[in-house]
Amino acid sequence: MTDIAAAITEVKALLKNRLNTSKSVCDLHGQNETYFPKMIPDAVAFPESTLEVSEIVKICAKYQCPIIPWGVGTSLEGHALALHGGITLNMSEMSNIFDINSEDMFAIVQPGVTREILNKELRSTGLFFSVDPGANATLGGMAATRASGTTAVLYGTMRENVLAMEIVLADGRVIRTGTKAKKSSAGYDLNKLFVGSEGTLGIITELTVALKGQPEAISAAVCDFPTIDNAVDVVITAIQMGIPMARIELIDEISIRAINQYSKLEYPEKPHLFMEFHGSKSSVASQAESIANIAKDFNAGDFQWSTKPEDLNKLWSARYQAYYATKALFPNQIGMSTDICVPISKLAQAIKDTQNDLKEFNVIGSIIGHVGDGNYHTLLFSDPNNPEDLKLNKLLASRMAHRALDVGGTITGEHGIGIGKLNFMEQEHGESLSIMTDLKRLFDPQNIMNPGKMIDLDSSPKNY
Repeated sequence: MTDIAAAITEVKALLKNRLNTSKSVCDLHGQNETYFPKMIPDAVAFPESTLEVSEIVKICAKYQCPIIPWGVGTSLEGHALALHGGITLNMSEMSNIFDINSEDMFAIVQPGVTREILNKELRSTGLFFSVDPGANATLGGMAATRASGTTAVLYGTMRENVLAMEIVLADGRVIRTGTKAKKSSAGYDLNKLFVGSEGTLGIITELTVALKGQPEAISAAVCDFPTIDNAVDVVITAIQMGIPMARIELIDEISIRAINQYSKLEYPEKPHLFMEFHGSKSSVASQAESIANIAKDFNAGDFQWSTKPEDLNKLWSARYQAYYATKALFPNQIGMSTDICVPISKLAQAIKDTQNDLKEFNVIGSIIGHVGDGNYHTLLFSDPNNPEDLKLNKLLASRMAHRALDVGGTITGEHGIGIGKLNFMEQEHGESLSIMTDLKRLFDPQNIMNPGKMIDLDSSPKNY
């Protein structure tokens, strides 16, 4: 029988003042970056070690108390919300970097380390951590949601860059998955099972992540196009020609307008590609020249490129601020961000279909895409005083998901499932979902690990 109060009492005895039940702290951990209502935990714990996490989990298992892991709360599908109350584990105190191995190119960190902090520590080594979702997320949260971002087209996602983990299971046992070696053929790949499991199978308490060598040279390029089709055709051609792009981002007209106002820039209000190339000085120059020639064939406007660090920082800072810039363009509106991923040959049509939906249903929205891997995001807005607006936005998100599945794509390439996309899981996975459900029951028979996310064992799931 669930007894959250008893669990809180015992965890309080374990952690003392690092177990917080104040309204302000609990309210903070009940909020999210997008449209979901507040879902407030009963308490927030701040563990400092794997041993403490294990003891907390044993207590919660004893009283069937829900446990919700929390990094910095930047996820977009309600992953860290306390759907059924319980204890939120804020991992910010577990922020040590245990080892940076320059020879074997890996780092061992606790889950509360953010990607920016790790890269700051790596500056003197000539190495960097390559996964870049834009937000300064924790590495634990990034692994739990299988994060990717702007650099995935060249360097891969968290799935490819997490080599090993330490994980606390639902009964308090501590296991290790993966190795420091580059590959292994030994047994089931539990490492990849836990990467992307969204805290529903266990709590990540340590990660070994792959590092990359800093490229000798970096160049960036920006150009505008008359249509989305033109921009995507450039990407498809470049990929077919084997041009190694480190980043290639599609920005639509509304997002460009928002970026211009927010970051004091003057890009033409047309679809744009933001690109970056890594390699030797000669290779990045050659890559930029090749892209420029391809772009001309698809009616590109001015092609601007630079290798100056200040210009690169300005460009990508503007891109990373696009979410907040677009929200600033529509003040007093609730933002709803959704994503899908399709085979790249279907990308232009998928984006056009979404644009047509925005026009047909008269919905405010913008589109940004990691077009090198067929992934794009739509940011929709609704009046907080008109529930029908949010209902309409959910309809458009549903139409996007259905179209992605129709062409062999996925309902999410990056955001994950959480509670926001729970109702699409059966449509994407079919009978395979029953195997995932069996795994959830095997690892978490009491359903205390981030319950209600990804795999809902409740017989009457809510529609968010």
